[in-house]
Amino acid sequence: MATNIGMMDSAYFVGRNELLTWINNRLQLHLSRIEEAASGAVQCQMLDMTYPGVVPMHKVNFDAKTEYDMIQNYKVLQDVFNKLKIEKHIEVNKLVKGRPLDNLEFLQWLKRYCDSVNGGIMNENYNPVERRCKGGKERSSRGSQKISKSLQTNNMHNAGSGDIGHSKISGPRQAKIYGANSAQEVQALSKEISSSLWTFWRRREIFTLQNYGI
Repeated sequence: MATNIGMMDSAYFVGRNELLTWINNRLQLHLSRIEEAASGAVQCQMLDMTYPGVVPMHKVNFDAKTEYDMIQNYKVLQDVFNKLKIEKHIEVNKLVKGRPLDNLEFLQWLKRYCDSVNGGIMNENYNPVERRCKGGKERSSRGSQKISKSLQTNNMHNAGSGDIGHSKISGPRQAKIYGANSAQEVQALSKEISSSLWTFWRRREIFTLQNYGI
């Protein structure tokens, strides 16, 4: 199988139109520009079609628009490369920028690689639309579960607040209790936000060091 392909290899002389036709026919998509594949989702599904079941399609986001979401797709792709022992460096920082030439060259390499597996013959039973839909449904399901948990938490909190509101305590003492609760909530929320921000920036720093060597 072709993994290390020289820049003068015939693979890098495949034109944009041929690549787009290859992608659209195989995955039943309607891409009109090479840059539309910059999110990394197409590359993930091409390998999923070549090696059915190897790519966790539920982690692949075909609606990725931001660089952050695109990077998550390339993480999935890199994991698959590692599993298959594909020695190919993915220049994520260039690809997510949507640079036409960088994305063209990567897709040229990918086509050559896929064509080298089983003579380029793909599984006829593979349904690309169904595979994408399954991934989308699982992501939506996880998102709904998170929202549901959040609503449950809010309802419990509101119910607790209602109990206090209907208690027999009145006057200055009641005002003190409300004040104390509000202060505690603000303090707890402040700590939670500070902790989340620290975790976010720490993870970002680690990610940058691991992936970009900065």
